[in-house]
Amino acid sequence: MGLQADYVIIGAGSAGCVLANRLSADARNRVILVEAGGSDRRFWIRTPLGYARTFADTRVNWCYTTAADPGLNGREAFWPRGRVLGGSSSINAMAYMRGLPSDFDDWVAAGADGWDWAEVQATYRGLEQRHETGPGGGSRRYGSGPVMVSDLRRRMHPFTRHFLSAAEDMGWPVLDHSNGPNSEGLALMRSTIRGNRRWSAADAFLHPARKRPNLTILDRALVDRIELSEGRATGVILRRHGQVHTIRAKREVIVSAGAINAPQLLMLSGLGPAAHLRDHGIAVVKDLPQVGQGMQDHLAVSHYFRATEATLNARLARVLAQMITGAQYLLMGTGPLSAPVNQCSGYVRSRRSNRVPDLQIYANPISYQTRTASPAVEQEAGFLLCAQPCRPESRGSITLASSDPTTPPVIQANSLATENDRAMAIEAEHVLAQLAATPSVQAITAKRLEPDVTAMSDDDMLANFRDNANTVFHPSCTCRMGRNAQESVLDSRLRVHGVDGLRVVDASAFPNVTSGNTNAPVMMLAERASRMILEDAAQARRV
Repeated sequence: MGLQADYVIIGAGSAGCVLANRLSADARNRVILVEAGGSDRRFWIRTPLGYARTFADTRVNWCYTTAADPGLNGREAFWPRGRVLGGSSSINAMAYMRGLPSDFDDWVAAGADGWDWAEVQATYRGLEQRHETGPGGGSRRYGSGPVMVSDLRRRMHPFTRHFLSAAEDMGWPVLDHSNGPNSEGLALMRSTIRGNRRWSAADAFLHPARKRPNLTILDRALVDRIELSEGRATGVILRRHGQVHTIRAKREVIVSAGAINAPQLLMLSGLGPAAHLRDHGIAVVKDLPQVGQGMQDHLAVSHYFRATEATLNARLARVLAQMITGAQYLLMGTGPLSAPVNQCSGYVRSRRSNRVPDLQIYANPISYQTRTASPAVEQEAGFLLCAQPCRPESRGSITLASSDPTTPPVIQANSLATENDRAMAIEAEHVLAQLAATPSVQAITAKRLEPDVTAMSDDDMLANFRDNANTVFHPSCTCRMGRNAQESVLDSRLRVHGVDGLRVVDASAFPNVTSGNTNAPVMMLAERASRMILEDAAQARRV
């Protein structure tokens, strides 16, 4: 295989699908998209609630495990990441959350010029096609973008009404949705679903572009390294079907492999902390000390309750009920399989005096466990209340375990490493205790399962968070944007410092993690990146 393209994109996830579409829209651009995984044409990917089945499916999932985390009492964590067309957007919970306006103003403060809320809000609007339920029950469409953002209130379990009542008990606003400039309060979640099927980044961007003659998709291809010559990225070396191939890039190589694989690939290519590369026998092309550093993720703690009325457990826990639920979806496209279990969420302030919301609340009409690779729905009717500190300060790392590209890197989460993060863990527990004590929640609680959050001291709360908090699967910032190579990996146009023809466009480019779910910000980032890439190419032609 002696292929050549103007742009070689590594990774067909949320960012890579956007880039492949936008860059190949100009017939003059030859684009090659390389993906380690295979087809997304799978029943459990297409089915909204199918992410319970793909959660640990190695056919579509990297199924990473972190190193022991001292902040979580030495626990290792299971981190699913998409290894399939569409990447993690093909296996995630489909939550669509833009993030808070202050998140992006903080990006600018970190050195990502041009990424303020006013700029990114306009990009979001252009991407979205929102389907909202009107007062009379009909559907209204807002926008004409490729990303379907659906209001699923008619499919949500009736139990969710209690969560909105509890929000009112807490004095929190009850919102129509959480994606406006005023986004504090609880709302029914918006999801990337079209009709009764998942609508991934591959559906929105890649599949509509597949027939373009100037776009080539190489799936089941693992990139070993980026080729670099005289300070410039010139192509990639990859393995596919047992053969090693070289692909040349005339203009740019764009890494969209995600917050774990992107820094791994840069380091395998000789771009990273010099001493670490030498330890693994890798020739240093450029000493970039921040590659793989600065990783952030969201941790959330959940508390579980037995319910006084039916919840989704009744439809999903027992074999006969599962069969009936499956038949309902297959025959009519309705029922629990047609919607995620994350049904009510929003941003709130842990203290009223805080400037901006600092917690994301999840309230689900079901009780289940996701601490291991095998999620389990509990047999009895139940629900969960969950709180996630939005903006952790702690930063972990991605480092190499080996110079072999097939060996997973070392993921060190470094959770609760700062005093503020430990304080926020306690604040999260306090808010859940207050929420559990509201009249609306008490009325539907048959039993508070141990540990009972309402009976904890501050010390108990921190200990429980260390014992039981889980990742919400939002790793980011491992190749972050910033001012220079000593404090970051990329400039504000996502170009690798000191290396021509090389960009990183995915969640690893975030200067800091956004306050909520990260799929929407990744697609926004890639949309803006595609414009920058085309602008820079046009400028180069004029010179």
